[in-house]
Amino acid sequence: METASHDGRTTAYRVVEGDGTGPTVLYVHGSGGVHRVWAKQYAPNGPAHPAVAVDLSGHGASDDVETAPGTATLSAYADDVVAVARATDADVLVGNSLGGAVAQWVALGGEWRPDALVLLGTGPTLPVFDMLRGWLASDFERAVEFLHGRNRLFHADDGRLHERSREAMHAVGRTVTERDFLTCHGFDVTDRLSEIGAPTLALCGEHDQLIPRSSHERLVAGLPNGEFAVVLDAAHLAMFEQPAVCNGMVTDFLDARLG
Repeated sequence: METASHDGRTTAYRVVEGDGTGPTVLYVHGSGGVHRVWAKQYAPNGPAHPAVAVDLSGHGASDDVETAPGTATLSAYADDVVAVARATDADVLVGNSLGGAVAQWVALGGEWRPDALVLLGTGPTLPVFDMLRGWLASDFERAVEFLHGRNRLFHADDGRLHERSREAMHAVGRTVTERDFLTCHGFDVTDRLSEIGAPTLALCGEHDQLIPRSSHERLVAGLPNGEFAVVLDAAHLAMFEQPAVCNGMVTDFLDARLG
């Protein structure tokens, strides 16, 4: 892992050079996650382009921040991404769920503008179920189990994938995970989507019950330069369940839009 120092803290990230050709793609994880959720994107059998995967503040090997859920946390996470993007000369942002919200916030911020965006399992708003917000505050284990119910994080009943995901969420911990989800719940850029001019691909897992198809369609409808596609046989973490399909979709999109 490498680190970028900024704003009084360090942000950790992993770099894989691939074959050294094509745009450098920066991957941003979702709530309660870490960079390893993108392992099948930056691993040797992933896309050939250079890949970077970040741990947002308070996740994995990155320093934490003391921010209230909402805009303050979203801005801090965006600062993490911008610092890593500058350190690695990244060209493209790929974000899942909360990571997609962060990617949109970065694109709207003006400090660094990606050439293209891929937003997976995300929308212009990211509402969180009332019960889940309650469990995150009072019964973290129940919240984790709820998220790992069928067609939430995963479609397939794959014990190995579920266990790795649970371990990562427990390692991040209740406090940071709750902050993530509450930040999602307050997120709303519906009225600003027209400001995001970069080519954008919205990918939706076919069975995603956390952020359904309608949210992705609203996202694309508001973007000047958006495309929509469905990843079959997957739920919220489609890049984890269907890596070859997702990698192919992203590569084809970037080849078509960036050359």
